[in-house]
Amino acid sequence: MGLGPRSPHQAGRRFPAGGKRGRGAKGSGRPPAGRQRPPCPPPDGRSEPAPDAYPHLSPEALGYFRRALSALKEAPETGEERELMVHNILKEVEAQALALATNRTGSEMLQELLGFSPLKSLCRVWAALRSDLRFVACHRCGVHVLQSALLQLPRLLGSPAEEEEEEEEEGKDGPLETLEELVLGLAAEVCGDFLFYCGDTHGSFVVRTLLQVLGGTLLESERARHRGSQSPEAQRAPTRECKPTDFEVPETFLNCLQDVSSCFLKDIAVFITDKISSFCLQVALQILHRKRPQCCAHLCNAVIGYLSSRNSSADGSPLLLFLRDQTSSRLLEQVLLVSEPPRLQSLFEDHFRGQLQTLAAHPIANFPLQRLLDAITTPELLSPVFEELSPALEAVLAQGHSGVVIALVGACRRVGTHQSQVLQLLLEAFHCAEPSSRQVACVPLFAALMAYEVYYGLAEEEGAVPAEHQVEMATARDLGEVTVLGSLLLQHLLHFSSPGLILRSLGALTGPQLLALAQSPAGSHVVDAVLTSPSVTRKQRRHALKTLKGQYVALACSRHGSRVLDAIWSGAALGARKEIAAELGERNQELIRDTFGHHVARNVALTTFLKRREAWEQQQGAVAKRRRALNSVLED
Repeated sequence: MGLGPRSPHQAGRRFPAGGKRGRGAKGSGRPPAGRQRPPCPPPDGRSEPAPDAYPHLSPEALGYFRRALSALKEAPETGEERELMVHNILKEVEAQALALATNRTGSEMLQELLGFSPLKSLCRVWAALRSDLRFVACHRCGVHVLQSALLQLPRLLGSPAEEEEEEEEEGKDGPLETLEELVLGLAAEVCGDFLFYCGDTHGSFVVRTLLQVLGGTLLESERARHRGSQSPEAQRAPTRECKPTDFEVPETFLNCLQDVSSCFLKDIAVFITDKISSFCLQVALQILHRKRPQCCAHLCNAVIGYLSSRNSSADGSPLLLFLRDQTSSRLLEQVLLVSEPPRLQSLFEDHFRGQLQTLAAHPIANFPLQRLLDAITTPELLSPVFEELSPALEAVLAQGHSGVVIALVGACRRVGTHQSQVLQLLLEAFHCAEPSSRQVACVPLFAALMAYEVYYGLAEEEGAVPAEHQVEMATARDLGEVTVLGSLLLQHLLHFSSPGLILRSLGALTGPQLLALAQSPAGSHVVDAVLTSPSVTRKQRRHALKTLKGQYVALACSRHGSRVLDAIWSGAALGARKEIAAELGERNQELIRDTFGHHVARNVALTTFLKRREAWEQQQGAVAKRRRALNSVLED
């Protein structure tokens, strides 16, 4: 964001778009999330076998599995031939499971093969790796095979047909443990040397995946980490952000989850301060919060109790020292997110009160503060937080910690209080509160995270009376770059109970400016918010988006704009649909030839509209009728 000369901070500065977070994010104050650790010796003092003691995969075998996997992908998705092919390939895998798992290319192929595996074959491969479980779990390639095996459980667990087949063949090939027994056996092995597995760079991935499987919840963040280890072809596959996925697990898994989680309490100091081990505790908190809330609260109390018992910092609670630490602050973020409202209120009063502005300015501690704001659900907690943090809103923006401000606005949206106050503070921070004519320019300023003077390139002297907004200047300028945080800010504001000012500012944009917003990867979600916010009436929606008329073809031929147009079309009445179809029909051939436009043309049924208008109107009328009926059912 940009600060104009009237700011108490340096004149002409942009408000940075917010400290990035993640692996080695520039300016985040965080190092890369992973790290290489020296191999830990076994706890009983025995030496690990030399690498040459393990089998190696020959080039001929590697070629065979590559051809087999290719043939399997080309085979029909169902049928006896495919089942026989899978059975034969996995029979060969069973004989060379360890060599495959610890070979880089072989590991990638084995991960894909496990995705095709039936229950019995998976158990056999797992059993073949069990004798070398410690080596495989801590191997840079083998760990991903174990993860893939664990991630097959939602697909295979409790399959009646497979269970019957397993029982039929048990006597023929000797006893074979069930999938449930194999998972519980892995959990017992992990619990037997918990600190080693959690602290190992690769072994910690197995622990985190095991926790998710035992709890019957797959976290999207952990699935994304696992996808990063796949082949380049798999990495190119499109991924979508989604919520944690739950699946049914036996009661023995949930009991085992509690047993595994109790291991954290024995060495809580290690899991708070060690970077790799801390990830396991963070995942455990997320899973327990969903499946065993009491165990989650017990772990949270243990974390806070340990940190609170350390030496006090000079400026207050000992917790403040850990909020500024790269490792423990991440764990505290998770503790804040899973804490219940009474516990959150207590944490604020005992440790955060009076320190919010200091935390907001810190390059690391501002992230736990954001999670605190994200977790607020009661006006009793939001009110003192808002009162303490709001006076420093512009300073926080100037320091580049825009995420704190976005989180505060999100809390106001969620709780439903302080909305008009925070909007006024934002107008003042972006220097568009006075004179009032400037308020109509707030949308492009918020989107670009720039103050008024910086956005329009004005050179106002400090202390001078702010100039009135010049409409000609605003309409002549192209829309500035829409930042991700700016888009999030506008989305929150559009869901306020009174989003009138934001809607008026959107309505003041020219057609090309609104088109640029809709075509932007981040800005398109602002238009989505206009279409979906319950606070925006149909009349307000039409007025805010009216300047898109005449821009529909350009919108349809854009990757993100075409999605916006589809959303507009879905909510449009018959009259509005006729206008859209008529405008698109004038350039039908251009749409059909375009990568994105031809999908819009098909969705609009443009050919029918141009050639059989009456049939098209009947069709659209029927669609509208079904939509009204569905809406009435949902409202009831």
